[in-house]
Amino acid sequence: MSATFLKHFDSITDPRIERCKKHELIDILLLAISAVLSGAEGWEDIEDFGHLKLDWLKKYGAFKEGIPRHDTIARVICRLKSDEIEHSFQSWISSLIETTGADIIAIDGKTARRSFTTKDRKSALHTVSAWSCQHQLGVLRPSPRN
Repeated sequence: MSATFLKHFDSITDPRIERCKKHELIDILLLAISAVLSGAEGWEDIEDFGHLKLDWLKKYGAFKEGIPRHDTIARVICRLKSDEIEHSFQSWISSLIETTGADIIAIDGKTARRSFTTKDRKSALHTVSAWSCQHQLGVLRPSPRN
């Protein structure tokens, strides 16, 4: 994370009024992206992640006012320009690939509609695919049925 993350996300325009800024935008971005990459699935999950990982987050951001509430996180993130976030994220990931020399592995998962039955207690059919961009090679793995 550190300077690499901060450098790429520092250019995002903060849509808030100056007097309404209790938390730094870069801290909110660092929190939200770290939480989502760690599996957070909603605004409350992001806030919970922040409280659990505050010491780690403070290594990279100020967090002078602590962790923002989930409604604050949602309000700020929803007002950001999506093209700025996309550009910053792609730039950051590209820099990580250059630094590490690692390949990009695209992962996708699907659940087949109406593939489960409650009568037979069969779970839904899931498939996961992984694609190596560098080697143009993919793998498809269906889940076993109960």
